[in-house]
Amino acid sequence: MQRALFPALFSALVTFLLTCLVIGVKLEQDGPELTVVNADAATWGWIAFAVVAVFLVQLFHQPLSALKQRLTTPHISALLPREQLRSRLTPWLIALVVLGLFIWPFMVSRGSVDLATLALIYVMLGLGLNIVVGFAGLLDLGYVAFYAVGAYTYALLSEYYGLSFWACLPIAGLMAATFGCILGFPVLRLRGDYLAIVTLGFGEIIRILLNNWTDVTGGPNGISGIEKPTLFGLEFSRRAAEGSQTFHEFFGIDYDSSHRVVFLYLVALLLVLFTIYVINRVQRMPIGRAWEALREDEIACRSLGLNPTVIKLSAFTMGASFAGFAGCFFAARQGFISPESFTFIESAIILAIVVLGGMGSQLGVILAAIAMTILPELAREFQEYRMLMFGGVMVLMMLWRPQGLLPMKRPQLELKTS
Repeated sequence: MQRALFPALFSALVTFLLTCLVIGVKLEQDGPELTVVNADAATWGWIAFAVVAVFLVQLFHQPLSALKQRLTTPHISALLPREQLRSRLTPWLIALVVLGLFIWPFMVSRGSVDLATLALIYVMLGLGLNIVVGFAGLLDLGYVAFYAVGAYTYALLSEYYGLSFWACLPIAGLMAATFGCILGFPVLRLRGDYLAIVTLGFGEIIRILLNNWTDVTGGPNGISGIEKPTLFGLEFSRRAAEGSQTFHEFFGIDYDSSHRVVFLYLVALLLVLFTIYVINRVQRMPIGRAWEALREDEIACRSLGLNPTVIKLSAFTMGASFAGFAGCFFAARQGFISPESFTFIESAIILAIVVLGGMGSQLGVILAAIAMTILPELAREFQEYRMLMFGGVMVLMMLWRPQGLLPMKRPQLELKTS
């Protein structure tokens, strides 16, 4: 209890400072001067409640966890039926969740569907970076470069060659995978901070190249008028181009701009499901086991006869390919891209999603991506404190759950003697 007293006090102090800055103290501008406006008594009461709750949870977290583990630890004989029941119910639960995700956009507002589409893009990016950082243990700070490669691949092919979204989607993934392989060669002998610096430089090189190659990429002006995805040639606009047909005319319904929003959401959902399926399959293959071996100990990995060169290149290549898919969809959704959409802060946010969710945990990364996308939108009134809140959440996570929201579970068996 005494050992947990100082962390509990520190956590309560951090909570007090953050809540005071966010909701306890407000600044109002009266001409050239700023005046401090204090909150009312009810707000201070909620702040006090939050501080006390954080202090008590942090103080009694370890004793309660030990008691819970002692009470709920099953015997091996009781563990087997429970695991069998879980294995039988898991596929049905996953099918129910996927069905709900397909039905959900038809029951909510257009703004909610649009926000969910943005969250799915970050889910795809987080899952792709999780291969490099979570599975292989390679710190990558330039992941946004592959995101940019996928986006500009579709934008350039659509503008100069008139290719459709569905034709450019695999090409964007292959181009991003090629750049991932190119990045993998110079960093084969690098680890830790040195690897992070090189990948950060690679991301900046791509952004500066896009910003200065004006004749091809448009430079700072970007590329506009990017073609939207179609459903078997059916466009979701009010009027179709010459030789094409619109979605509402084909089905004989009234035009509704929300049809395109729902369609983009469904495309993003299919891409995320494809990403999860591929990663789950690869994770159980020998290459997936090799990624985990490289993450744990590169020297031991080499002593087992595994080739670290091939393992690193495969991680960079596969992780980059999913960023290419996400970039292609991002360009199609926005209709406009520029180098300002692919700055270092995007790489930092994607890396924060992986760390916050739990490195190697796919479900944790999905939940963290959703939280990192939705919470800033809900806190728009605290726009000036957004980065402060983001930093505070990361600090508290490192104090409370350094392994992330849902750490990666590994099969293990403990034998205890009475």
